[in-house]
Amino acid sequence: MYGGDEVSAIVIDLGSHTCKAGYAGEDAPKAVFPSVVGSIDQMDVDEEAANNTEQSDSKGNNGDPNSNKGKGKRKLYVGSQSLGFRRDHMEVLSPFKDGVVADWDIVDSIWDHAFKECLLVDPKEHPMLLAEPSSNNQQQRERTTELMFEKYNVPALFLAKNAVLTSFATGRATSVVVDSGGGSITVAPVHDGYVLQKAVSSSPIGGEFLTDCLMKSLESKGIVIKPRYSFKRKEIQPGEFQTIDLDFPNTTESYKLYSQRVIAGDIKESVCRAPDTPYDERAYANIPMTSYELPDGQTIEIGADRFKIPDILFNPSLAQTIPGMENFAEVAPSVRGLPQMVMDSINRCDVDIRKELFGSILLAGGTASMQQLKERLEKDLLEESPQAARVKVLASGNATERRFSVWIGGSILASLGSFQQMWFSKSEYDEHGASYIQRKCP
Repeated sequence: MYGGDEVSAIVIDLGSHTCKAGYAGEDAPKAVFPSVVGSIDQMDVDEEAANNTEQSDSKGNNGDPNSNKGKGKRKLYVGSQSLGFRRDHMEVLSPFKDGVVADWDIVDSIWDHAFKECLLVDPKEHPMLLAEPSSNNQQQRERTTELMFEKYNVPALFLAKNAVLTSFATGRATSVVVDSGGGSITVAPVHDGYVLQKAVSSSPIGGEFLTDCLMKSLESKGIVIKPRYSFKRKEIQPGEFQTIDLDFPNTTESYKLYSQRVIAGDIKESVCRAPDTPYDERAYANIPMTSYELPDGQTIEIGADRFKIPDILFNPSLAQTIPGMENFAEVAPSVRGLPQMVMDSINRCDVDIRKELFGSILLAGGTASMQQLKERLEKDLLEESPQAARVKVLASGNATERRFSVWIGGSILASLGSFQQMWFSKSEYDEHGASYIQRKCP
């Protein structure tokens, strides 16, 4: 129905950290940009404009096209470039809360950006395959369906679970998918192409949590990460630079934190690696330091934190030992380490398939690219699993494939000839309504 060369399906994976979008059948997404947006409340802008023009004759709106917007409305800025440009009063907002969509206006603006700015397509002409979290509820799925058919008038839609797409990308029908994203880690067993919902477990310790831990730890050692907008570097003589601090009093805390996280995230990806054995303060006290140059030219030395931060994935209580992370103590007792989550998920599945699941544990997501993570997880699982089990943790050798495994699975699926009759079409939506998505995409 939608196969062939004429019209390619669009595949979108809106994750908690980044949104990936592109054409089905391609090896990697065309567009990858942050899942957060900048938001300026027009009321703040209008009030400031009013204060600035009180003395002058009230001639209207100073030529600003946004100033005639109603009070309380907000302007959203989407994409790396828009977020990279500092603006007064701009808050950085995420559409997600506890792993589910809480703000559909933001999701709408992200989809708009993907279609109009990145892919340059008219959604009316392309079927859409959307990746969704394994824990997505019926209400969220129906809202997604309504938006796609009512606002974007797509000809057909399919919602596929993240874990199924990851499994599909590696050519496996049965596996345990460990998806370590920005906002959380989800462990989901997949059997014959279906997620076993009763055995899905998740943890709030995702990539962003580790980034926050690293930032707090560096701060406690007197290392302050200066956001890129807060300084400029001036060359005073060849090869010698002077850093001049800039002051922007109307910068919001959320924008400052976002800008710092971008830098701290790069430090984490550059120097951190999972330790071979559980982290021990004394054992790592004298390890050699690794240097990292910050954007302002300052070179910092990072020692034990290179191993301590990744080990939080295996031992969440370590986070409480970092100054500034004390509030984590409230949730710490209920958060389990990665090996325990995998064991618990497999043990909640039928005995008949456990052996197969132990032999096919897939690592996916941005955090899965961390050095030595695969080897450490396999080692810990071998110690905890039954003797008869043959434990095999699999992760693509290609970091791009690990990071985009969900999107790649969707790209393969939507381009298959045998998949074409699975689409939920506009005519079926008109006849049966949004709730029919439960039958079309179980």
